[in-house]
Amino acid sequence: MIPASHREIFEKQAFAHVATVMPDGTPHVTPVWVDHEDGEYVLVNTARGRRKEKNIRREPKVGVSVVDPDDPYRFVSVRGEATLSEDGAVEHIHRLAKRYMGVDEYPNLDQESGARVIVRIPTDEIVVGGE
Repeated sequence: MIPASHREIFEKQAFAHVATVMPDGTPHVTPVWVDHEDGEYVLVNTARGRRKEKNIRREPKVGVSVVDPDDPYRFVSVRGEATLSEDGAVEHIHRLAKRYMGVDEYPNLDQESGARVIVRIPTDEIVVGGE
């Protein structure tokens, strides 16, 4: 679980970096908006057909790291096997857009490569830094 002392990082405008595995075995790292689900999962939202979604569908082992924007020495790093789900993904991207952009609805839905998906990463393997 994400410790209570670090959960608020996920409720700020903190950007995370998600690492996935390319077909040739090399890493693919992308900055993303980030969220959590009850401290048990790190959540990322993407669209079907994007590189990270394709990578996760093929190889679900991922890593994600998020740094507190107010204190760069506070961070959460998680590794695990991600799952992908379209359930609730549109509502989730709207909530993220509210936090990160200050708008009620994510403005780019009509330009997406495919359906929105939530990437759920279990917090079984977690490292936190800073207090």
